Amino acid sequence: MPRINLLPWREQERKERRVAFLVWLGGAAVAAVIACGAAYLLFDSLINAQNQRNLRLQREIKTVDRQIEQINDLEAQKQRFISRMQVIDKLQRSRSEEVHLFDEIATTIPDATYLTAFTQDNRKLKFEGVAQSSTRVSAFMRNITASQWMRNPDLEVVEVRNANGVGSNFVLYAEQVSPTATADDADKTATKPKPKRGGS
Repeated sequence: MPRINLLPWREQERKERRVAFLVWLGGAAVAAVIACGAAYLLFDSLINAQNQRNLRLQREIKTVDRQIEQINDLEAQKQRFISRMQVIDKLQRSRSEEVHLFDEIATTIPDATYLTAFTQDNRKLKFEGVAQSSTRVSAFMRNITASQWMRNPDLEVVEVRNANGVGSNFVLYAEQVSPTATADDADKTATKPKPKRGGS
């Protein structure tokens, strides 16, 4: 029976498989390198795009911050203008009110009565004077109550000047009001509901 030696063929097949494996391994390594490079380029482009968006957002945020500062400055200027207008309006009203107040004081002082001192602290008025009698002081208080520029007279001191009871020194307090405030108070009082009376 003839003998056939198969070892060279097997050795050749083994070498071919080894070469094929090395080729496949090299191809896989090259493919991996290409894939890694492509992934790196992709992620790098994504990072650059995101950085560009971040820069745009930062610029927009700075622009909005500047606009907010300008708006705040405008609001502050508006408030200052409003405050100045209110002060000017208050001064204009108070100027006319002072003229009316002094005219009203001259009108409300009864005959045989004169003032020795007059002071004003905000809306509080203080009258110091001399009257022919305490009746004149009472008339002065009634005139203040009926006045549209003064109210709430409060008599602090009445002193008789001589033993005959003729002449009296007095100190009187009152409050300054404006006709608009008095009218508002009257309107509020008129609009209040009247209490209902109980039935029999």
